[in-house]
Amino acid sequence: MIWLYRLLFLPLLLLATPYYLWRMRRRGGYAESFGQRFGRVDPLPARSAGVRRIWLQAVSVGEMLAIAPLLEAFRREGHTEVYLTTTTSTGYKLAREKYAALTIGIGYFPLDFWAFSTRAWRQVRPDLCILMEGERWPEHVGQAQSRGVPVISVNARLSDRSFRRSLRFRPLLRPLGAGIIRVLCSSKRDEQRFKALGFAPEKLSTTGNLKLDVTIPLLAGPARTQLRRELGLGDGLVLLGSSTWAGEEAALLAALKAARARGLKVSLLLVPRHAERREELRGLLEKSGLTFHFRTEGSATDLVDVAVGDTTGELRQFTQLADLVFVGKSLAPHDGGQTPVEAAVLGQPIIHGPNMTNFREIIRTLTEAGAVRRVETADELVAVAVELLADAAQREQLATAARAWYEENRGATERTLTVIRTELEKRQSGFWSR
Repeated sequence: MIWLYRLLFLPLLLLATPYYLWRMRRRGGYAESFGQRFGRVDPLPARSAGVRRIWLQAVSVGEMLAIAPLLEAFRREGHTEVYLTTTTSTGYKLAREKYAALTIGIGYFPLDFWAFSTRAWRQVRPDLCILMEGERWPEHVGQAQSRGVPVISVNARLSDRSFRRSLRFRPLLRPLGAGIIRVLCSSKRDEQRFKALGFAPEKLSTTGNLKLDVTIPLLAGPARTQLRRELGLGDGLVLLGSSTWAGEEAALLAALKAARARGLKVSLLLVPRHAERREELRGLLEKSGLTFHFRTEGSATDLVDVAVGDTTGELRQFTQLADLVFVGKSLAPHDGGQTPVEAAVLGQPIIHGPNMTNFREIIRTLTEAGAVRRVETADELVAVAVELLADAAQREQLATAARAWYEENRGATERTLTVIRTELEKRQSGFWSR
């Protein structure tokens, strides 16, 4: 089966190249270290006796933030080193900023073609590979299997769309099922889905969601005041649009105007999922008649109605300024949703739309805990946002429930580390070479 994949990969890559070149140009940031896409790895330190090497692949910003506890634990233990790769330019930028001291190298994941993957493998030479969440690369897994290197899928999950697609191609997934020796699922629902795809039950276990173990540094009072000033936010309430997509910003602007018409002192903080949409947002804001400021333009010189956080890696800080959070990519026509976890960890009242399929289990448990409000339409978003902004008691009830939910769901990091340590010991004893 791997040979069929190798034969099909290049023609499919050539067909997809125009789209990916357009997207790379649109988003920017991909020129740096571009050769790593073809298997070139920047020089890594020589292997040390008694030190195990892990190749950890995390696709983008969310996964990058989730792996922090793992990297910190490896560094504390002192006998494990990590080569970290990512797929997106935003993930790469964040990794360089946060994890340079916790890793032996940071690079882009190579295109999953035999020649590129082989070249990278010869340079990295890991003892164990970890794939985060939805990362399942046939060539990468095949290279590991041919070298007797175990592969673990961590925080593994399958969205509704991925599960439906995977069911159609179930026979093609069998080599992956053989090459990935453990699948550590983020929820019982995900474990059942992997089982339905043919993954052996003994390989599957539910360790929980690493994103729920995240520790977010809290802004001290002076730092919060300074950040508000830099964004141009006044001393009233702040409605946050967290990782918004097209159309959702218009609904939030309508909510802002409706809240102010009711006499509420409110500002809007928009954090678009894709910062390159800033010119599109600028046009929308200019038509709104509201004053606004973009974070990338430096510190605001005056108070504004709308602040736009068009930067990478600051959403956690922005969330701490909020009094109410709307989670983006959840209103039609969008589907999937952005993560509500950071807002819940920070104890913020949360609104989300109906289309949170990428976080179905998390939203289910948050709903059962009474920590979120669901809206079906943009009009309902406006009504519920105004209702909650006007009612501090309702907001506090949601916030208290979110904090309780977070405390009850922690612990995935240690469960995950236990499995990783066990597989590394097997590798060291020669178990995976037998």
